[in-house]
Amino acid sequence: MSKINWLPLESNPDVMNKFLEHLGVPPSWGISDIISLDDELLSMVPTPVLAVLLLFPISEKYNDYCNEQEAIAKSGDQNTDPSLYYMYQTIRNACGTVALIHAVANSREHFKLDPTTVAGKFIEDTKSMSPQEKAEFLEGSNEISAAHEASAEEGQTEAPSLDDKCNLHFIALVQVNGKLYELDGRKTAPVAHGDTNPDSFLKDAAKVCKEYMQRDPENLNFTALSFGAL
Repeated sequence: MSKINWLPLESNPDVMNKFLEHLGVPPSWGISDIISLDDELLSMVPTPVLAVLLLFPISEKYNDYCNEQEAIAKSGDQNTDPSLYYMYQTIRNACGTVALIHAVANSREHFKLDPTTVAGKFIEDTKSMSPQEKAEFLEGSNEISAAHEASAEEGQTEAPSLDDKCNLHFIALVQVNGKLYELDGRKTAPVAHGDTNPDSFLKDAAKVCKEYMQRDPENLNFTALSFGAL
């Protein structure tokens, strides 16, 4: 983790959509609330859904899960699509931005992302880099840093001090070439969760979210958001 601190990005669709607008994502695509992970209520989420973001508390259960995935990554048993866009998180409190970059970068074939926009240029410049190199490139991106700061300060809750520690963390669940991946900038590698398709993706991603909740049932502070059509 670098010495750079950002303000946490609030899990608020309005805040996140303003941030995505700053990055140049078309206004017809953005973040929506997922009010329930129950199958019958998932039908209320605007479609198509291209990615799902999950916000949850960092706990010992989460750290144990990270260690398990680290062992799998080192064993070489995890097969990852080479076209998957994945980066590490080295900036404290940048997990929201990293999750949104993961969502946009792995969904851009579904919408027109202008290559001259902040997001378009960042993704194009970094797509061939390693996860660590992408993270370091983000550290030097004044445009994304400024957009993140402006959006973080627009939240409904009072922005904390840069020195405050936040124990909440964002990950992204994306679909690439018929596979569901969990992208977490704190992990060594993406986590593969099997087959999916555009019709089943939201339910498949909701299942992964439920597994997070089942691992840590005493924690109630989980929030799920979709990235897709508005």
